[in-house]
Amino acid sequence: MKKNFHPFHILKPSIWPFCFALSLGWLAFSLVLLMHGYKKGNISLISSLVLTLTILYKWWEEVITESLSEHTDKIRENLRLGMIFFILSEVMFFFGFFWAFFHSSLIPSVELLCEWPPVDLQNHIIDPMGIPLANTVILLASSVSVTWAHRLLVRPLYIKEEAAHALLTTILLAVLFLFLQILEYKNATLYISDGIYGSCFYMLTGFHGFHVFVGTLMLVVSFIRLVLNHFADGTYVGLESAIWYWHFVDVVWLILFCFVYVWGNQNHNSIFIV
Repeated sequence: MKKNFHPFHILKPSIWPFCFALSLGWLAFSLVLLMHGYKKGNISLISSLVLTLTILYKWWEEVITESLSEHTDKIRENLRLGMIFFILSEVMFFFGFFWAFFHSSLIPSVELLCEWPPVDLQNHIIDPMGIPLANTVILLASSVSVTWAHRLLVRPLYIKEEAAHALLTTILLAVLFLFLQILEYKNATLYISDGIYGSCFYMLTGFHGFHVFVGTLMLVVSFIRLVLNHFADGTYVGLESAIWYWHFVDVVWLILFCFVYVWGNQNHNSIFIV
């Protein structure tokens, strides 16, 4: 039988995508139990999270093994293109929440007494010059460090040690950002049930925090691969994808900080009031 030569490889059947879908369903169910105050909700959440991370590890291990032996230039090109489209889909995801925020803030309804932020919440808004400003500096610093790591890898002389230090710095800054975000939520007197303001605030900041968590996982995997010399041959599509994703997270936070934390916290009336 004649063998067909082409730049693609046929993926072997894998059980991990199916297992990942099931674990995500359990994770979502555990979150619902926790939010409704069930006693075993926290145990279920931790168990489902550990299972999800374990499945991700096995799935990524399988994909990384394929990338080291079976990925061609055409496959890498398509992977980059796929990551670009994925980031574009994430842009549209956040666009919907920003649309809701600007719709409510530019034209406050009568139920909000035509003021933004709502009158009854003006004493509960979060000071943007506190933790949010610190997190902005942290994310900007992480963007610089991850870009420096990338620059070190694309040089003709492969500088592994310095690149690893820069990537590790990015990961530590990401963990610090998440810690401060949790601290902000813990000390806040604003809740997601506080009308449209609370809903928009926590949906935007919460989903951004989740994306930071996902980006941190991607950077951790890239750091481990860097230590294991997976990028020594000059192919580092996984790291490039993680860097693109991290820059996307940075840009979303800058928009979020400027418009939600700073501009959105200033008192202004409906533009249609006469």
